[in-house]
Amino acid sequence: MENFTPYSSLAGGILIGISASVLMLLNGRIAGISGIIAGIFNVSALSEKAWRFAFVIGLIAGASVYAYYFPIEVAVREHVSTGLLVIGGLLVGVGTAMGGGCTSGHGICGISRFSLRSITATMTFLLAGITTVYLVNYFIGA
Repeated sequence: MENFTPYSSLAGGILIGISASVLMLLNGRIAGISGIIAGIFNVSALSEKAWRFAFVIGLIAGASVYAYYFPIEVAVREHVSTGLLVIGGLLVGVGTAMGGGCTSGHGICGISRFSLRSITATMTFLLAGITTVYLVNYFIGA
């Protein structure tokens, strides 16, 4: 288990929980990343766009600061095609729209509110992910 990182994982989980709680407390909003990003393009009110931009910039800045102070080496997978990655990204976007939210909205915020819809969606995400990994490894051997 070369990727076993209990302390940084715990710290990340705590920070995600705090940020989701603060967003709910201050804005009354669920911290669903896909909905926040979609709102940047769909919402006309400037005050709505401002907090959404701030949230996304905070995500990027937080990850950048962490990567700067705790650099990791990422193994490049040369045998994965760019087209396959683009198709995968598009399918994730379509799935997010069909599921009415993403793993952050359903998995973190929804489950913590005991939302049956979110629990069902998260179980579906996990099952689809596990199935996809199995099928790709079985048929493509990636």
